[in-house]
Amino acid sequence: MDAMQSWYVIHSKPRKENQVYSQLCARSIEVFYPTIRVKPVNPRSSKIRPYFPGYLFAYVDLDAIGVGALQWLPGVNRVVQFDGCPASVPDNFISELEKHITTINNAGPIDLNRFKKGDPVKITEGPLTGHEAIFDMRLSAKDRIRVILEVVGRLVRADIDAGTIEHKLPKKRTQNL
Repeated sequence: MDAMQSWYVIHSKPRKENQVYSQLCARSIEVFYPTIRVKPVNPRSSKIRPYFPGYLFAYVDLDAIGVGALQWLPGVNRVVQFDGCPASVPDNFISELEKHITTINNAGPIDLNRFKKGDPVKITEGPLTGHEAIFDMRLSAKDRIRVILEVVGRLVRADIDAGTIEHKLPKKRTQNL
């Protein structure tokens, strides 16, 4: 009988992703730990950050090794479950995520200090793609920012990933000849 391996989501304790990654690798478990390169505000800070802080993906046959083999590793908070069943992630999601992370990293480090309060920005990814907003602030959560945008005539604050905005280019003025 073939092994029924799937990708499972592991939630690590705060800032223990590297420890969990090392533990899984030491046990010869295939791991996907999506990270991105950043240009941090503090130059002494890590230049590699988790794309999903606190989360990694492990490719295993849970029937063969048991959920406890993952759940009780040092640094692990839990294996993500829904209704008591470990949540598996489709292979194509992992492969698309790998491509996305590669694209981000090939573009160069994300400069976390490139926006100033009040800068006009355009949201380039996610459910708010295409909306224009005003940069408000960096948040304490890694690589998260707050923007202010107008929704149905009201100003609304939204907390989003720092890599999903770009400076809004000023509109070109045209002269009537």
